[in-house]
This record gives sequence, structure tokens and C-alpha cells, in this order.
Amino acid sequence: MTQEVKDFVTQKVQELMQAHSCCPEAKAVAQSWLDALGTPQEAEATKNLIAELEEDIMPVDNLIAFCRSEAGAQVFGAEKAKEVAAHGEEIKAAGAKYCDCPACAACEAILTKKDELL
Repeated sequence: MTQEVKDFVTQKVQELMQAHSCCPEAKAVAQSWLDALGTPQEAEATKNLIAELEEDIMPVDNLIAFCRSEAGAQVFGAEKAKEVAAHGEEIKAAGAKYCDCPACAACEAILTKKDELL
């Protein structure tokens, strides 16, 4: 991995960890990755990071479906769930594959560098 890629991913990992929408598991894996940089554990931590991001990133169709479900209404509240579903439809129509919340946006950016990370 080049220094440029490492710097880019480090910035995006930090953005991920600061995102209000980042789950505790992703924060922990992200911190482990940062801690492993430059150590013999870096390669394994990178694999763990990528696996976590691939698991956590929300496809836009799943976001829309969730927001239209009873569970989505319970998480967001009925009105907010409708707003988020409508937003999901808008970004999907514009070509988005994934949710654009701060955590998913950081995941997507990091995953664009997957081949260079491994």
C-alpha cells in the first residue's frame, strides 16, 4: 500500500469513527486498524477492517426497505423513517448504490481502495 493510499484510508477511518451513524463494532475494528499501522499486525487488521466495512455498509435498497418497515419506524420514528426512505429513493435515482450517511460514505470511500489495501 502506498503512503498516499494509507493517508487517504487513515483519514476516512477517522471520519468513520467520528460518524454518529457508526456502530460500536466498526469503531472498534477501525481503532484496531489504526493501532496496527506499521506493525506486523497491519495486514490482519486490514483484512478485519475490510470485512467489517463490507458487512456494515448499507445498500440503498436495504435502507429504503428498512425505513418502510415497522423496525425502521421504531428506530427513526414514523415521520423520520418516511423522510429517510424518500431520501434513499432520491439518491438511488441519482445512481447511489449505498446509504449516504457519514458512516456509509466513509465505508464506501475506504472500500474503493480495497485492492490497494490488500
